[in-house]
Amino acid sequence: MSTEKLSKINTLLSALPSGIALTSSWLTKQGYSLDLQKKYKESQWFNSIGTGALIRNGDRVDYLGGIYALQSQLGLSIHPGAKTALSLQGKAHYLGLAEKKALLFGTPGEKLPTWFDKHQWGINIDCKLSSFLPAELGLVEIAHKGFTVKVSSPARAIMECLYLAPNSQPLIEVYELMEGLNNLRPATVQPLLESCSSVKVKRLFLYLAEKAGHEWLNHIAMQNIDLGTGKRAIVDGGVYISKYQITVPKELGLA
Repeated sequence: MSTEKLSKINTLLSALPSGIALTSSWLTKQGYSLDLQKKYKESQWFNSIGTGALIRNGDRVDYLGGIYALQSQLGLSIHPGAKTALSLQGKAHYLGLAEKKALLFGTPGEKLPTWFDKHQWGINIDCKLSSFLPAELGLVEIAHKGFTVKVSSPARAIMECLYLAPNSQPLIEVYELMEGLNNLRPATVQPLLESCSSVKVKRLFLYLAEKAGHEWLNHIAMQNIDLGTGKRAIVDGGVYISKYQITVPKELGLA
């Protein structure tokens, strides 16, 4: 390989953190043609992890290194959410979330690239697409290895859990998670509640926060939150909570 091409690849490698995937489309935009990428693979600078994505030879890349590429290179809103986001922020360790599963959320119209979807990350990936919350609202950056990725903040993550409840997420577990969030900031919770389009999620969120006795709930401007009209039977044969017009599991009824 020519000295010029070696210098070019060294410039690239020195500018990027290790542990991330690199998409072919992004590399092309940076001036690394598909032909040049092929030569780098032949010279064992990079290995392919599926059509359209590469990793550095010898690099260990986990699914968050793939998420980094989705967010920073492809501009997707796909992010770790629900219990996965809480676990990544140390908010769910007591629930024993050592299961090999990552919950991702994205916007309708997006999709996981085939290389990400088919790659063996060592963990099961479940991606939900929904617009019940604005794509960029309530996300925070967390450090992982030498890079950062966006994940749902604790308040957004709880709402994503509630979006999945009760069919894909036990409500009693969401309540246990909510109990640990006694330091949420009203300034971050308020816009999420005002922007959320799911009446079920908003009513459950407020009820569980009230049941948990969180002081921050007293600073939420309830008059600015649209809770809809009519009753919502979240589960069959549960307890009816008249204040929020919801039927919840008996275990979550008023004490």
